[in-house]
Amino acid sequence: MPASPIHYQRDPVQTTKTSVHGAINMLGLAKRARAPILQASTSEIYGDPEVHPQTEGYWGRVNPIGPRSCYDEGKRCAETLFFDYWRQHKLPIKVARIFNTYGPRMHPNDGRVVSTFVIQALLGQDVTVYGDGSQTRSFCYVDDLVDGLVRLMKTPADVTGPINIGNPNELTMLGLAEMIMELTNSRSKIVYRPLPQDDPKQRRPDISNASTELHWSPRVGLRALIKTIYFEQMVRERPVQSTIGAKPLVAAE
Repeated sequence: MPASPIHYQRDPVQTTKTSVHGAINMLGLAKRARAPILQASTSEIYGDPEVHPQTEGYWGRVNPIGPRSCYDEGKRCAETLFFDYWRQHKLPIKVARIFNTYGPRMHPNDGRVVSTFVIQALLGQDVTVYGDGSQTRSFCYVDDLVDGLVRLMKTPADVTGPINIGNPNELTMLGLAEMIMELTNSRSKIVYRPLPQDDPKQRRPDISNASTELHWSPRVGLRALIKTIYFEQMVRERPVQSTIGAKPLVAAE
């Protein structure tokens, strides 16, 4: 299921059904096969948080009727189903709450903030920052994420999660835009747009449980963004038919 608001908000009913019906179908299969099953959950569970950084014990602050709720509440319901199957059917489960992730081969029109800023900078377009740019996110390189998920699946059966997997180094959206413009030698200008409804003001994982249970912490710094800027060759060879600007583009998991 796409984690980008520009994509999941196109068909919000299907987005919710994918999370909920998908979880039911896969949990039923795992129950029949008696196989361990992983739920790739999300930091969107926490909504626009009042607790910072976010620990797994925080229940979150999600608007259940807002435009982002099809994704947020779908993932929350999926977690509920996983833990009910664990309690009722003794099904071995693992739940990872994934924070913003980036890396090579992201789709140019992914719609989330890293690919959006990179494409805009490479094309010399205005780099669109929503709000005043002070809202924060934490970005985890994909190799670190995969390592964390593999470690989670290897834990004993009593380690169910949820466990935050993400990079605790926090960066403002304005700081990210400036970094990408520097890395791409872009002459783009930063422009400001109104902040979309329910867009989280801050997001940063507390990874204490990942450190204790998985012996995991991210090893790759945000300067690995240079590996993500593979778009450059694509832009030169075949101009991107950009959908940037069609809808608010904000960071999500």
